[in-house]
Amino acid sequence: MRRLLYFLRDYRKESILGPLFKLLEASFELLVPLVVADIIDVGIAHRDSAYVLGRGGILILLGLIGLASSITAQYFAAKAAVGCSTQMRGALFRHLNSFSYKELDTIGTSTLITRITSDINQVQTGVNLVLRLFLRSPFIVFGAMVMAFTIDVRSALIFLGVIPVLFLVVFGIMGLTIPVYRKVQGQLDRVLLHVRENLSGVRVVRAFNRQSDEQETFHADSAALMKTQLFVGKISALLNPLTYAIINAAVILLVWTGGKQVDSGILTQGQVVALVNYMSQILVELIKLANLIVNITRSLASLSRINSVFEQEAGMREGTYTGAVPGSEETAYTGMGNEAESCRAAVPCVEFRDVSMIYQEGAEAALEHVSFQAWPGETIGVIGGTGSGKSTLVNLIPRFYDASEGSVLVDGVDVRDYELQALRRRIGVVPQKAVLFSGTIRENLRWGKKDASDAELLEALGTAQGLEIVEKKENGLDEEILQGGRNLSGGQRQRLTIARALVRNPEILILDDSASALDFATDARLRKALRERKKSAAVFLVSQRAATVRQADKIIVLDDGEVAGIGTHEALFQSCEVYREICLSQASAEEEKAHEA
Repeated sequence: MRRLLYFLRDYRKESILGPLFKLLEASFELLVPLVVADIIDVGIAHRDSAYVLGRGGILILLGLIGLASSITAQYFAAKAAVGCSTQMRGALFRHLNSFSYKELDTIGTSTLITRITSDINQVQTGVNLVLRLFLRSPFIVFGAMVMAFTIDVRSALIFLGVIPVLFLVVFGIMGLTIPVYRKVQGQLDRVLLHVRENLSGVRVVRAFNRQSDEQETFHADSAALMKTQLFVGKISALLNPLTYAIINAAVILLVWTGGKQVDSGILTQGQVVALVNYMSQILVELIKLANLIVNITRSLASLSRINSVFEQEAGMREGTYTGAVPGSEETAYTGMGNEAESCRAAVPCVEFRDVSMIYQEGAEAALEHVSFQAWPGETIGVIGGTGSGKSTLVNLIPRFYDASEGSVLVDGVDVRDYELQALRRRIGVVPQKAVLFSGTIRENLRWGKKDASDAELLEALGTAQGLEIVEKKENGLDEEILQGGRNLSGGQRQRLTIARALVRNPEILILDDSASALDFATDARLRKALRERKKSAAVFLVSQRAATVRQADKIIVLDDGEVAGIGTHEALFQSCEVYREICLSQASAEEEKAHEA
């Protein structure tokens, strides 16, 4: 709740004026039964048409003032609710972006999507209703009771007995439903996860004819969600009939008591009607309050889930080092100046010092005691079997994860001492999965450099062997790309993502198995173009193909997280059994004979 109030701090005025105008509307509403009583006791009793018309005009005036107050209150409440949820959504999105891969992997994508959309929308609805009704409904309930005491104390005692019973019912049901609504949101996460996995993996599902199995699993999850929703819905549904039953019983008792007092001359007919009207107002407001409580319980459950994400601290703390060399600002990635060049020549571009990496506590190490140096201008090949730790190794350089032991240094500085933006500005990363965003080819390539010229974009495309993609498109660089690059082939997506990294002209370029969809000829042309272009950049080539890393200046061979060998192709083929097996398993029969000879 404290966090919600924090986001409402910029809407203090609206948060105060909204309820105040609702209380003003409620005050006028409480006057209506008294005016009606006067019409009955004076106007109708004395057949005074002028008096009836005059009091009728007062009722119309009260209605118009109440309407204006209600609209004004709704405006302020909506402004505060929408503004608060917008700030909360923005803060949550910024918080999510501060997470390392480790936190994102732990929490899960589907539940984060639910919390930043559905849960925040639920909180927005709750804030709106609270500002409009949370003060108004109790005000009318207790106000009606007070007004009843001004009319007749004996009859008002009925109000005094009914209201606590009603509140006991309302808050008792609320206490039962809050934990169940939390469970509902958790089950909704599960359904969303299943839908997301099926939509993203629809080709795999159909390829293995698992549609019926997936449908059964989805129906089971949906049935569990429906069962819980029905259960909590049945409990919530008790609110209206219980409140109606209690109020109607109170009205019957009130009419019976009031009728006796009218016969005795203690009360007038108009006063009895006023008392019944006040009881009816209590009924209406308690129904509103009951619905409000249902929404509040759901909103509190959603707020609790949102708070749990906010309370999840990012395990990665930024350093303060910007990496700028005095007198040569931004030289790290815009062309090395002489001073920066001499500074870099003295230390390795990337250095691993006895690095070990464990993803989760208690799990096996993904990397163990890895040490090597990469100098500016070098091409570093990283090869190994599936699960050997190739991607883990290169993911430590831009600090997507933090090493469990040891240190990763860039230009002689531990990556944990860098500002993340300063570190990642130096690095161009092409991940295993080629990810493109909806927009034009130009917009996607400029993710690497916002102000890149068309000449720079075309140069990067030429190096990435993607120039033909643009040339074949009718709109060239302005060709629209669908979400995820669905209108492109796998090889086209990979070449465009490589070009996007090259546009930045990084001093460290990481290609994480990013040419797997390319044919051997295109892959060879790409590697040749990179060698001609790389200049002072260190290039990391991660691949399972021996041919891809064969010409690298240094090859790191990984086997089950450990370094099996480091050296050139020729040296490793002679000295490293793991590397030799990889090469021979991929070589043709003629190449095998040549190696054996």
